[in-house]
This record gives sequence, structure tokens and C-alpha cells, in this order.
Amino acid sequence: MGVHPRALDYPDSLLPGPIPDESELTSGTRIEAGRSYGFFTDTTLCIGCKACEVACKEWNALPADGLALSGMSYDNTVKLSADTWRHVLFVEKAPRNDIGPPFQAGWVMMSDVCKHCANAPCMESCPTGALFRTEFDTVVVQQDICNGCGYCVPACPFGVVELSPADGKAHKCTLCYDRLKGGLEPACAKSCPTDSIQFGEVDTLVERAHERVAELHRRGATDAYLYGAPDSPGATGGLERLNAFFLLTERPEVYNLPAAPDRPADRIAPGLAAGVATVAGLALAAAALLAGGRRA
Repeated sequence: MGVHPRALDYPDSLLPGPIPDESELTSGTRIEAGRSYGFFTDTTLCIGCKACEVACKEWNALPADGLALSGMSYDNTVKLSADTWRHVLFVEKAPRNDIGPPFQAGWVMMSDVCKHCANAPCMESCPTGALFRTEFDTVVVQQDICNGCGYCVPACPFGVVELSPADGKAHKCTLCYDRLKGGLEPACAKSCPTDSIQFGEVDTLVERAHERVAELHRRGATDAYLYGAPDSPGATGGLERLNAFFLLTERPEVYNLPAAPDRPADRIAPGLAAGVATVAGLALAAAALLAGGRRA
């Protein structure tokens, strides 16, 4: 991306205060209300350093967890949770002795996060309006409105939302809503040393992601594809688009992602129709039995 010309205005290491629209310097993106922002995560660039996990916990004051060995490679946090809003997935594949040194595992790593779906099932299921869509087209939980009902937990097709045992309320990634309001790039993307996590306007990120896939295909990595971008796996079942989407090289299930996620709201009408039909069938059967009993 190169250095933004505005960076020349701030040559000193110590600054008197925050830089206005700092995200323009760090990610090439000026943050403005009314536009859609998100993440493009390129798993081919992830080195598993966990800088994003640490930055997320530090900025959001989330408690440490997963301090014990999990038995899942170097993955100590294991999954997204109320206290882990960024989770670096480690998958050690079978050795590939046909390339590289023998007995070396083929690593697959991905930094997972809330997808901030265009049609967010968690938000649709919330009875109190605690989950809302911000002026940046991201989905956030208002803790003072959340009543801890937990309806959002099973509604999320990606298993992102979780109730905290500390306060009984739902918690998840906010895409650093407070930082966006201050013109700052989200902490995880800003801390990523390889630009595996890229922040920006969603439409711009989708274009960049398609270019990256084409580049990888030219290099021979024909297994690269997008997950969650429009008209791709992950953007299925009425979800339309994930504002946090991914470039993958393995099946979605390898990354603990559903192959074809959908919105539970789309199952309400068919489920209700099936229930009504069942009740009607039972009523007809009962009527037939009663009529038969009278004739006898």
C-alpha cells in the first residue's frame, strides 16, 4: 500500500495527541459514518503470531483465558468466546513428504472473528434491541440493554456470540466501534505484522480480495477462494455478505466454518407451516376416530 502522504506531517515519535483520521495513515481508509467497514482476512499470510488476539484483549480490557495447554497444537484459546473476540486457529495437517523437508506438518492458520453479517441472525433474534447496527454497518451488543436471554447464541451460524459467566450478558467483537468513532483502525488489523487482517470499506476489500485470489491462481495456488464475499461460500442462506470475510485454501470445515450457513429466520415460515399441517392432520385423524366410534 505504501506510505500515505499525510504521514510526512507527523515525523516525531512522540505526539501531543491523537492524529486526526489516523486510520487513513495506517490502513489507507478514512472512516466516515454511513459507509460499510469490515475485515478481509487472508489466511495465506497468517503466521499464527497471535498479535491480533493480544491487541484485541488489551484494547477491550478482556480477561486472559486459555492459559492451560489445550492439546490442540499451539491453540490455547480454542474458540471465540465472551472473553476472546479474536481467535487464531491452528491446524496441523498430515506431513507432505513430496515437497519440502520430510516429516514437516502442513500448517493452516486463520484469525477468526465475528462476521458482522449483512443480515445478522443474532440481531434478528434479539428481543430487547441490545444488538444494533452501527453507523459503520457493524453489529454491536449494548450491554446496558442486553438481558442475557441467550437467543442470539444459537441464532449465530458461526458460533460467535457467547454469554459471559461474569455478568450473564452476550459479548462479541465490536469491530472496535469506539476506535472507529475516533478515526482509528481496529486494534487487531493495526497490530497484524503480515497484513493478513486488512481493514477498510467492504466493497474495496472485496475488490482487493478478488485480485489476491487471481494472483494466487497465477502462482499455481488454484485452491484459493473467498468465503463470505458476495456470491461465495459463506454468503449463503440469505446472509448475502459477511462484512468480515476470508481467503481460504481448504474446505470451510477445516477452519471450523460452516460450508453453507443460513439465517434461522428463514426457517420460521417452513417450520410454522409444518407445525400447522401436523396439528391439522392430528385434528382430522381425531375427528375420523370419533366419527368411527359413533357409527360403532
